[in-house]
Amino acid sequence: MISINKLNKYFGSTPVLIDIDLEVKDGEKLGIVGKNGSGKTTLFKIVSGELDFDSGIVSIPKHLSVGVIDQMPVFSDETTVIDVLKTAFREIDTLKTKATQIETEMSNGDNANLNEYSKILEKIENLGGYNYDFEIDKVCNGLDIPLLMREKTFNILSGGEKTRVNLARIILEKTDVLLLDEPTNHLDMSATIWLSKFLETYKGTVVIISHDRYFLDEVVTRIIEIKDNKTEEYLGNYSFYAIEREEREKRQEELHEKEALELKKLQDASRKMHEWGTERMHKRAFSMDKRIAKLSVTDRPKKENKMRVSFNNLDYKTEELLKVREIKKSYNDKLILKNLSFSMVNGDKLAIIGDNGTGKTTFLKLLLNSEAPDEGVVKKGVGLKMGYLPQIVKFENPSRNLIDTLIYEKNVTTQTARNRLGAFKFSGEDQQKTVEKLSGGEKSRLRLCTLMYDDVNLLVLDEPTNHLDILSREWIEESIEDYDGSLIFVSHDRYFISRFANKILELTKDGYCLFKGSYEEFLLTKENGKLEYINKFENIIVEEPVKIKHEKPKGIDKVLEKKIKTLEREIKTIDEKITEISQQMLEVSSDFEKLTELSNEKEDLEIILIEKMELWDSLLGEQ
Repeated sequence: MISINKLNKYFGSTPVLIDIDLEVKDGEKLGIVGKNGSGKTTLFKIVSGELDFDSGIVSIPKHLSVGVIDQMPVFSDETTVIDVLKTAFREIDTLKTKATQIETEMSNGDNANLNEYSKILEKIENLGGYNYDFEIDKVCNGLDIPLLMREKTFNILSGGEKTRVNLARIILEKTDVLLLDEPTNHLDMSATIWLSKFLETYKGTVVIISHDRYFLDEVVTRIIEIKDNKTEEYLGNYSFYAIEREEREKRQEELHEKEALELKKLQDASRKMHEWGTERMHKRAFSMDKRIAKLSVTDRPKKENKMRVSFNNLDYKTEELLKVREIKKSYNDKLILKNLSFSMVNGDKLAIIGDNGTGKTTFLKLLLNSEAPDEGVVKKGVGLKMGYLPQIVKFENPSRNLIDTLIYEKNVTTQTARNRLGAFKFSGEDQQKTVEKLSGGEKSRLRLCTLMYDDVNLLVLDEPTNHLDILSREWIEESIEDYDGSLIFVSHDRYFISRFANKILELTKDGYCLFKGSYEEFLLTKENGKLEYINKFENIIVEEPVKIKHEKPKGIDKVLEKKIKTLEREIKTIDEKITEISQQMLEVSSDFEKLTELSNEKEDLEIILIEKMELWDSLLGEQ
């Protein structure tokens, strides 16, 4: 399906891909992994034709159709989401138009095209042309594209929404090859599960770049790692790759030691023979030197320096950690949480899961006292000390460099700040950067650097693995594994959830469920229909608000409407800026430094976009 031979790509003088050989078979599900900046997306852009390469061969049969998740067609301002989705069936619509023309001819007694008519009808049926509305509904329901969104014009959607719609479009097109770059980034958990099940039965070829390890485990049958500008193949899913990678490094290390020891023995023997001084010994030494010259020692495997630090553990004697009783929270009469009650004991690791908008972040705000519940209480154990890692990390003064940030926030010496930053893989040069220049993942790492040296007995993490590559995710997990305290975390990362959770709190739009057990046990119980959900909202009678108490002052509707319109303009401007930066990144592909700068700027804008969208959604609820 795809054949790549001796592919080379440079950004200026910086090598990105060197002598890449890769074959992708018909119907294969292939995963591509590697740390951020290793060249994964560059390889995709070359395969899709977006980016030129310096030398080598990339071969894809001309008859094959290729769907690329981040190649967004241009649509007019009037084009709705449903119009975009229906473009997947252009061929069917053309055939139907032709069939209608022939039907008109036959009604006038002209049966010359009867044979062609039969073939057209057969092709329409084979393409699923008689039930494509059903196909659209099925895919949209799976990817959380509700009817209300389908009626909107495509160009006003956020970047994440556009990506979801584009993914739905290329799935509906039933292309021969799907190139998916981080396809789960803009999906909630239920949509991710739907996509993985869809791809398992998908008959075409799929190549996936992803940091979602659970997703890779479910979907792919082969892993290609891009490391040091080259590729290495692993014949299995992610879990196989993770084990085999360690084994290969171990074997390479052992071979390096063995060959280095053998070389040293020969070199020592040669030196002693030369020192002996006799003609006979010199001859033997020269003969041995020739042998030494032909020997080569296998390179020592290059291992990423792991950040060998862990959270401070504060000894906690109180058994009862947390009591949540009859919590109710609503925003402008929109009920978010109702009668939420559960308890945690010391040592619990609670995962809070659920689709977007079900109240996960709302609950964290109540727990952290940044908001108060309408009713109910969150009772914390005596001596409870929490450490919090938010999803969107902010610093009080982003114009400070990293060293000064630690000095001011943690009251430490310059040398202590340098040592701590070094332990978190911030080099001497990186330490002089200002915080505002960091990527989203680097900001999360810096916040963890400040958090890990605090004495805490309850860690609260909001999407802790967002923005991080697999190596950084593994490091966070290793750090948390050594942490003996309790844990509450919101996450869509099923691999992370599976590794740590011993309790699952699932929030839905209808109620909630508290499950005691592992994530796998939770999934099995859910699949068997044995989960007990409490307080389903449709069974709760919500009293009509007393009108006089909620009467808005004159003119407030106009003020609110003005705020919403202003936000919509800002959202559109930011979205256009992100698109513009994406184009600039293609234009400066030979300037690695400029490319990195634009990539960081794009990531910062995407975070601002999320904040604006959340505020926009909140204001809509006030109308």
